[in-house]
Amino acid sequence: MSHEHVSYLELLTRGAATEAYDRPVLLARASGAGPEALAELEEAKQLALRVRAELEGRRRREAELSALFATAHDLAGLRDLDAVLRAIVQRARALLGTECAYLSLNDPAAGDTYMRVTEGSVSARFQQLRLGMGEGLGGLVAQTARPYVTDDYFDDARFQHTRTIDTAVRDEGLVAILGVPLSLGSQVIGVLFAADRRARVFEREQVALLGSFAAHAAVAIDTANLLAETRSALAELERANDIIREHSGVIERASEVHDRLSELVLHGGGVHDVAHAVSEVLGGTVEFTEEGAGTARRAGGHAVREGDDWVAAVSAGGETLGALVLHGQPDLDPVDQRTLERAALVTSLLLLARRSAGEAEQRVRGELLDDLLDAPDRDRRLLKERAARLRTDSEAPHVVLAARIDRAGGTADQDTGGRESADRQRLWSAATHLAATRHGLASARDGGTVLLLPLGPGESAAELARQTARGLGGTLREPVTVGASAPVRAPLDHPDQVAVAYEEARRCLDALRLLHRAGQGAAAEDLGFLGLLLADGRDIGGFVDRTVGQVVAYDRRRGTDLIRTLDAYFASGMSPARTKDELHVHVNTVAQRLERIGRLLGPDWQSPARALEIQLALRLHALADAVTTP
Repeated sequence: MSHEHVSYLELLTRGAATEAYDRPVLLARASGAGPEALAELEEAKQLALRVRAELEGRRRREAELSALFATAHDLAGLRDLDAVLRAIVQRARALLGTECAYLSLNDPAAGDTYMRVTEGSVSARFQQLRLGMGEGLGGLVAQTARPYVTDDYFDDARFQHTRTIDTAVRDEGLVAILGVPLSLGSQVIGVLFAADRRARVFEREQVALLGSFAAHAAVAIDTANLLAETRSALAELERANDIIREHSGVIERASEVHDRLSELVLHGGGVHDVAHAVSEVLGGTVEFTEEGAGTARRAGGHAVREGDDWVAAVSAGGETLGALVLHGQPDLDPVDQRTLERAALVTSLLLLARRSAGEAEQRVRGELLDDLLDAPDRDRRLLKERAARLRTDSEAPHVVLAARIDRAGGTADQDTGGRESADRQRLWSAATHLAATRHGLASARDGGTVLLLPLGPGESAAELARQTARGLGGTLREPVTVGASAPVRAPLDHPDQVAVAYEEARRCLDALRLLHRAGQGAAAEDLGFLGLLLADGRDIGGFVDRTVGQVVAYDRRRGTDLIRTLDAYFASGMSPARTKDELHVHVNTVAQRLERIGRLLGPDWQSPARALEIQLALRLHALADAVTTP
């Protein structure tokens, strides 16, 4: 593969701008390359640009899928409808790159529609806007149940303009607006908008993406309404239980079922044990399924008949976890229906307990890492036993990573303390998931998160730091900065080294933030001579090899004198004329050697920062030679 082709691979690897892909062709033309070579390079450039465009498209799609996944996750743990809707509007605005996004809902009682959530809005009039049904672009979307987009709102005559709406839109300064319907079945309950204060064209993919967010928003609203219905149904169930308790026979039967289910729970029974016990009580066959609970969920907690089967939804906190299905008993009396419903409630408790156990395991991982950092003199045998229970490979080399969310400052009226606390919780949650996936450990510490992760085959600490920064940043949709230590071999055999490595990782993290490299991951080896100062191991040989190793190797292979030329060049104030006097060679020889050095070290080797590192490496290399030479 030619040097120029390698250049295109390097440009793709570091995500260079489009303009950078012209450089290899220009350099080849300047060096006198023939037409065939230039044509081949041009073809390679076009191929590289296509690959770059494909990579950009995939990254964009990954970001969109990540946002949709995060939205679905928010819905799974729905507690606050307003918070979920705000998250949907914020993600829609960020992914579409608009200046403003907002969501309106229909008010059937008042016969109009009102603004529910806004993001990026600056006008109080706009945020409090109420408009009649059928008015404005939103009214057109609600009437047709189809998305509409306008490049210039005030010049668009497809919808009804009113003074109230136009005044509010003019106050906000909006020009281009995209609106998609919030639909539940065939009913439109509101509209989700994305808007800019300049003329722009919304692409078809952007319209589809906003439609996906609108579908999530509609589900959130429907889920909140169903949760209220479920609570009401539970209240009705309690009243029904009062009536049942008036009959002694019913009380005895309900008590028997309760005792049996309670015994199952106390003795560690599972979901299928509950299904088996209820099968015996009801005289049919009960099975748990994660699907098929739609009709039962809409029944508000009651068991419903579907054909010859009875179905009771298993749900908690507005989240449907599955259903209990009874086969073989088409005619159930009200007592047996309540029995099936109670079994569904117990099943939901068991499923929540299993989920809580997973969260407890995350806490245990954090406690083990805290002990390694704070009490390294503890019994190593016990530490290894705890690690084994967590499926952690204590013999593999590990890296300690310090991570923090680095976000630009918010507005003055934000609750900074509360936001930072929420950031730490989100970062810890994402880090513990990553640690469990990689069989490592994670803990919240010093305003951020610390991880102890094993190195993969051929993986370096720097690569692991960059991968962790990208992974956590992509999950949280926030820049996460990660500093890494040098590898720690068998950390449970040397627990005292874990705390030392954590301090090195923190120093690396602080250096990245001071160097304005927020959102990146690095180890000391990435930071040149600054990393040499930060690293606990002082890897001088590694620093020299990374900085001038290619020149040293070239001299050894070819018998040249490039290292001595570099020394003389810097000693002569980077003057080729004085360098040739120092070396007693012709100035053209100096120029040729410097050109070769530039090819080995890269085009920026004479920049102030690189020159300083190279001179330090030359001094350390000379000292090493002086020590090893007899």
